[in-house]
Amino acid sequence: MRPPADLSDSAERLILALDRPDAAAALALAAAIPDLRWVKVGLELFTAAGPSVVQRLRDQGQRVFLDLKFHDIPATMAGACRSAARLGAELITVHAWAGREALAAAQAAAAEGAAAAGLPAPTLLAVTVLTSWDPGRFAAELAIDEPVADYVPRLAALAAAAGIAGAVCSPVEVARLRADHPAPFRLITPGIRPSGAARGDQQRVMTPAQAIAAGASQLVIGRPISAAPDPAAAFAACCRELG
Repeated sequence: MRPPADLSDSAERLILALDRPDAAAALALAAAIPDLRWVKVGLELFTAAGPSVVQRLRDQGQRVFLDLKFHDIPATMAGACRSAARLGAELITVHAWAGREALAAAQAAAAEGAAAAGLPAPTLLAVTVLTSWDPGRFAAELAIDEPVADYVPRLAALAAAAGIAGAVCSPVEVARLRADHPAPFRLITPGIRPSGAARGDQQRVMTPAQAIAAGASQLVIGRPISAAPDPAAAFAACCRELG
């Protein structure tokens, strides 16, 4: 059984997104960064490599953030989270938009699944508004009048009321969510771009140091590390930026 993460350690605060098309490429990338502690398995990798990639990464010594963003009826979300917890994923995403009943069912089932496998209960993270949305397009395409800056806290509060212990949000919403939800509530932020890095398809972004200062617990970083000529050096540079 692993000890709880010490989030005062810079390397523990960084989660590398393994956005790779197959298990071999993902495992090789993770192995190329000696100080790496956490990895994110998303839809692309999970669909290509299957559930076994979670155990293979754990066998390499990585802690796994399973980012499949479950969003369905309560029974289906419960079943999915029960299975995900049995795999040994320590962080699992669910969409806050699924509603309080589904979130509560997912949380209970994840705890059951982990206990059945002899593992600690994972932390479920409620996805609020994806970092690819900019406020104008969010309002126009989804016909939601409430600004993103208010909508994200609404979803985070809904998740917390359902017993979810953390949320995923863009770094620009972290400070407000941290004021509403003190630690140990976990705030995970994608949309992280080190100084000088391109935004790519992310819209609401900050540097690693800015996001941590705003109150983020951990940061998800992908291409600025994975696409670098030397991923280990890029990872180390991000750790240094956090101090």
